[in-house]
Amino acid sequence: MNRVKKQKPVIIPGIISIDLVEKTIQHGASAKNIPERISIISSIFLGIPYKTSTIDEHSKDAEQLVIDFSGVDCFTFLDYVESMRRATTWRGFIKTLRSTRYRKSSISFKHRNHFFSDWIKNNTSTIADFTKKTASHKTVIATKKLNRKDDGSLYVRDIKPVQRRINYIPSSSLDQNIIDRLRTGDYAGIYSDKPGLDVSHVGIIIKTESGVKLRHASSARTNRCVVDEDLFKYISKKPGLVLFRPI
Repeated sequence: MNRVKKQKPVIIPGIISIDLVEKTIQHGASAKNIPERISIISSIFLGIPYKTSTIDEHSKDAEQLVIDFSGVDCFTFLDYVESMRRATTWRGFIKTLRSTRYRKSSISFKHRNHFFSDWIKNNTSTIADFTKKTASHKTVIATKKLNRKDDGSLYVRDIKPVQRRINYIPSSSLDQNIIDRLRTGDYAGIYSDKPGLDVSHVGIIIKTESGVKLRHASSARTNRCVVDEDLFKYISKKPGLVLFRPI
């Protein structure tokens, strides 16, 4: 019986090295809880350049498991943090990245998570939607045909549109009670009111003595890297917030 040859990942070193990943995973393992672990792990990405299409850049002929530490976008940043959070070694990180980024760990464009709600749908044992639990009656439910634009065209080629219910907290409803229920390490999606999209951006909630921050890969011209920004200020002009919690 022929065995399927395991695909080697494409690794692009950068500010973050394999050695640093190993050390960070070990440091994170000593954390007393998940919030502390995610805070530790995500902090090594602060300052890493914002870079788009890192997966597609190396998957022109066939989909590759890409680990690009020369730069991240908002989704690959979360992929790496969540995968390190669940790993105990570098090899474990690679294995976990496959299951985090791809449905059933199948490395293909079709099975890749292209939307934030794909991320949780395909990782139900490790991530939960805490939007409604965080905001109870203030949560709004939107039914969307993901990947279908107003004009009928697709956001992502070759991916069939799917109808999905999205829970979100309107920005105008964010109050101290809701903020108190947020937890460091929560994965935050910035809800999009555009047809065909669930969120427009993602990041990580970090609670500090100076306030609640959004740690994210910022494409803003003044940043162009992973930064911490005041959550209230960032979301004030956005439609709303979606919250996923690692479990």
